[in-house]
Amino acid sequence: MIDVVHEAMYIAGRMERMGNVIPIFNPAAISSQVGEIVTGGVEEANRAVESAQEAWPAWANTPVARRAGHLETIARYIVANESNLAELLVLENGKLRSEAIGELRGAVGVLRFYASLAEEFSRDIRKADARGTVTLSRQPTGVVSVIVPWNAPVQLGFLMIAPGIVAGNCLVVKPSNLAPLTLTRILVELAQQLPPGVLNIVPGGGTTVGAALVSHPKVRKISFTGSTAVGRTIMEQAARTLKNVSMELGGNDAAIILKDADLDDRLFHGLAQGVFTSAGQICYAVKRIYVHQDIYRTFLEGFRETAGQIRVGAGLDPTSTMGPVHNRDQLNQIQYLIEQAKSAGAVVEAVGDFVEGVDPEAGYFMLPHIVHDVEQSNPLVREEQFGPVVPIVPFATEDEAIQLANDTEFGLGNSIWTRDVERAHELAKRLQSGSVFLNVHRVGASAADMPFGGFKQSGIGRGHAVEGLHEHTELQAIIHRIDM
Repeated sequence: MIDVVHEAMYIAGRMERMGNVIPIFNPAAISSQVGEIVTGGVEEANRAVESAQEAWPAWANTPVARRAGHLETIARYIVANESNLAELLVLENGKLRSEAIGELRGAVGVLRFYASLAEEFSRDIRKADARGTVTLSRQPTGVVSVIVPWNAPVQLGFLMIAPGIVAGNCLVVKPSNLAPLTLTRILVELAQQLPPGVLNIVPGGGTTVGAALVSHPKVRKISFTGSTAVGRTIMEQAARTLKNVSMELGGNDAAIILKDADLDDRLFHGLAQGVFTSAGQICYAVKRIYVHQDIYRTFLEGFRETAGQIRVGAGLDPTSTMGPVHNRDQLNQIQYLIEQAKSAGAVVEAVGDFVEGVDPEAGYFMLPHIVHDVEQSNPLVREEQFGPVVPIVPFATEDEAIQLANDTEFGLGNSIWTRDVERAHELAKRLQSGSVFLNVHRVGASAADMPFGGFKQSGIGRGHAVEGLHEHTELQAIIHRIDM
């Protein structure tokens, strides 16, 4: 077991250990302190932005291959320290050790992918005709505020940070106060290899540090991953200085099980992973399941049996197959939605079991829950639960399934399960979501080289892939007219 961890701010090339100290506790043992983080306020956020602005001209002119090389260096650091970093991530976040390792390896993949795009960034596109030439060039945006969520802080953090570094931007990163330790440790290691001011780390509150990083006039772009509610607030604040924003927000992702789907172990285990990985606390986790009425009861029985094999316990216990919910507020919100569903007459089933010796009251533990005989209008169906609970709703026709899936203000990801993949492609284009998965819907289904983002209130812009790099640049047209 690791000792209590101490992490701090990093501004203008220096560690800053003076500030408000927030203790971080283990979601699986809420009386056990994992570490503490030194947080800042408006003054520290402003200093970090000024430092980034000062460093930006030189960093923007640094050869892109050199900028990309720093990503490979930090990727090697994560690989070399994977075991200790995974343990720390489990203790502050609650997820399983295997999930933490998966997140760290995902971050390594992200770092190496964006390092490989150095040539893409430096490649101009020239078009010539009788009027002359137009050269399209990608230029760095400037100072970027990066606001990171708690549910997958390392991987989601680097999906915003890595393209920003390659693009030649200078960053101020605000880790979540709820799970800041692992990401901050890695970021400090990276920042110490960069010129002062290129990468600054300022943990702190959303109404202080977050608001300052969103409103500072020298911040040119905001990159945010988190809830739709917070995203709306950020947009309101950013509008005052017309900042560029990229946001990956909430999701209420639907899985549609067509009549001809194979109700086999692959489907049931795949959907159980899609629902319950990281206790359901994933932006594009399966949060609603729509099943054709002819196979509804058969599906319900099979899914119940598969989910019933889940064992809930601490993330470092090798017998656990699902960890706790991350924090008290999230647990309360999930339980509130469940009670609302019960009051409306829905059937709510707790399945699975706790690992032997687990005291559910000692952590934020919760068994998986399956909800059926529930109306489309119920809040449990319409809102993002972000926890280990899933409503299962029947439909009569494909048109109805598409209508039900689209009946939401969210549009991050959906999936279609069927033997007829060509038909699934046709139906996918009718779904209002940034991603549509066919016969899969879980972590890893969207890779770093595949564009990712949301329709409607699930986001603005696209992350991942080369599109994620372009989000961190400004497109410049260099025009030479010879006909005037």
